[in-house]
Amino acid sequence: MKPAAFRYHRARDTDGAVRLLAELGEDAKVLAGGQSLVAMMAYRLARPRHLVDIGALRGLDHLGTDAAGALRVGALTTHHSVERAPDSVLGPGFAVVRETMRWIGHLPIRTRGTAGGSLAHADATAEWCLLAVVLDAELHVLGPRGARRIAAAEFFLGPYTTALEPDELLVEIVFPRPAPYAAVTEFAERRGDFALASAAVVLDRDGGARRGGRVALGGVGPVPLRAVEAERVLADGGTFAECAAAAAATLPDDTDGPGGGATYRRQLIRTLVRRACEEADAR
Repeated sequence: MKPAAFRYHRARDTDGAVRLLAELGEDAKVLAGGQSLVAMMAYRLARPRHLVDIGALRGLDHLGTDAAGALRVGALTTHHSVERAPDSVLGPGFAVVRETMRWIGHLPIRTRGTAGGSLAHADATAEWCLLAVVLDAELHVLGPRGARRIAAAEFFLGPYTTALEPDELLVEIVFPRPAPYAAVTEFAERRGDFALASAAVVLDRDGGARRGGRVALGGVGPVPLRAVEAERVLADGGTFAECAAAAAATLPDDTDGPGGGATYRRQLIRTLVRRACEEADAR
């Protein structure tokens, strides 16, 4: 299929992009790498009347840690740039971000798709969205009223819906704390397909002792979810099997989706969470 008719605008800088978005209103969409939006337009699942291309903007493709040890990712940083980044760029404790990139589509998609584009698209199965939730990311946006910061827990509102206003531009993602004991795993019917479900685990350690952790699930709800009961199991010293069972139990009876019903998806989450716990612990 072909997309519906639209007008193309190419932004020269971030201020210009924001002005365009303010002028064009809700009929405009931001085009970054185009790996998600263009496909939806081709199927006419999205019909923006205006596209604001920010792909040529400078200064939004940075990647590295700051003086406080936080990992800062520019919105136009590609998945592949993160995938091939050495520890000297990512800094200690952020290997999980690099390793998660391998789950995203195929290499051509990773070389064009961007971190900011994926987060703004807000697909509940997207790896960047899962990372943002489990690592307590902070998203920096710019709009005509100035800059503001949005916690990942407040950013995702529903399927393909975020807290971004129509005239705001996502410019940076900040992961505030290293996560040396972390892992992400997922299951898709074929390599490179959208995941049927995914799990992310961050274990908190004090020396050799485990003190708790964070668990997030993708593809089982309208947005990535924190599995609070599973986290409580970790905090109470429970086993990884008990943590995985608690995560699976949080899925409601109507948790159906592509690839299976609620019973199958609970078993899938149980397996993925336990595997992610074991991989995180092995570090």
